[in-house]
Amino acid sequence: MKNYSIVRVGNEYVVQAEEKGVLKIASRRRAAMLVAHAASLLEQQPPQAEAAPSIACEARIIPDPPEVS
Repeated sequence: MKNYSIVRVGNEYVVQAEEKGVLKIASRRRAAMLVAHAASLLEQQPPQAEAAPSIACEARIIPDPPEVS
């Protein structure tokens, strides 16, 4: 996470990423630890394919069960 800030608002701290508030927490030290942890997790992500993943469901046809006489 390259562009973040921690801003004090009243008695709480707001973690901002790209100028948008993403997390509100009571401790500045805890906010900094969470940001560092999130940054290390983002570095560990495998590269994603260029094509966006599909969220469409696969169509499945389930046959009716045979009638029992």
